[in-house]
Amino acid sequence: MAAPRGTFSIVAADLEAGEVGCAVQSKYFSVGSVVPWAQAGVGAVATQAAGVAVYGRRVLEELARGAAPDAALERVLAEDAGRETRQLGVVTADGRAAAFTGGSCLDWAGHRTGAGFAVQGNILAGAAVVDEMVRAYEETTGPLVERLVGALEAGQRAGGDRRGQQSAALVVERRGGRSESREGIDRICDLRVEDHPEPIAELRRLVGIWSGWDAQRRAHAAHERGEHAAAADALVVVLARGEDAEVLYNLACYEALAGRRDDAVLHVRRALELSPSLRELAADDRDLDPIRDALADL
Repeated sequence: MAAPRGTFSIVAADLEAGEVGCAVQSKYFSVGSVVPWAQAGVGAVATQAAGVAVYGRRVLEELARGAAPDAALERVLAEDAGRETRQLGVVTADGRAAAFTGGSCLDWAGHRTGAGFAVQGNILAGAAVVDEMVRAYEETTGPLVERLVGALEAGQRAGGDRRGQQSAALVVERRGGRSESREGIDRICDLRVEDHPEPIAELRRLVGIWSGWDAQRRAHAAHERGEHAAAADALVVVLARGEDAEVLYNLACYEALAGRRDDAVLHVRRALELSPSLRELAADDRDLDPIRDALADL
């Protein structure tokens, strides 16, 4: 008999942002390769316990064909002789949720559903794990990525997987995301911690890095549209996390184009102090032309 794998996860939809996602932790190697599934405009799925990865895709296909979430689960599990060992959670892009916990899942096993989310877990320290995940998700504000990680952290504080920790993952897709970047896909966040003594803490660290990169991506997109003030505003948020020469340089460019002369001069000078190699770029960068007279001594 294969060793059981305990898992706790949350699938959720942010209707206002047009996002769907899943976050999961398990005492299992590379849980992100099995459990989390998401498709922008359709929904998100977690397939765990004696999980079958392809069930994630099949549930999403059922949702895309118009099935209600509970009906999608029933159809996918209908011919499965091992269904009582399975656990699945699903949420649609419009916030409908359903979950299934088979009668043979190992204690503690169960789930909770609410408006726009489903939380589920097996081999847990107790019911408090999923209850605390629900509480944290409902009480946390901000982007879906942050709320999902917050739910995992709350579940771990309540005891988590009673066998311990090993891997964690987070997937979020946004409707229209493919038009906001050159990647051509709706997946805006896809982070995995494959093997770590504290995978949720490591996932939180990665989310911090991702948040900075996401802000830079949005800033660049605004710049490409000619919205230079919006681009600068997006990078100011990144800068609040700590100085970075490239962020300072790009911020100066956006500020110069937006007419924020004093800020642009201050930031480009600081960028060149931190990274003198940027001087060659600055010498010919047309984005800095509005403040070129103030850089004559560089």
